[in-house]
Amino acid sequence: MDDLQEGDVVVIRAFDDWPEHLFEVDETFDDCVSGYSITGPLAGVYGEPGFELIKSVAYRATSST
Repeated sequence: MDDLQEGDVVVIRAFDDWPEHLFEVDETFDDCVSGYSITGPLAGVYGEPGFELIKSVAYRATSST
């Protein structure tokens, strides 16, 4: 997950009572990413999921250059 960038969309695995959902990355840190859920009951909610919750990369942001 070292190569995640702003705009990438990842799949967050199901945890506690929350289902698997898509999450758009705004920023990456040493142990987590920040951004917003874009699907499911958490759509539009800001979060900072740890890398252990990222199941996979759904798609990469496209470069504008």
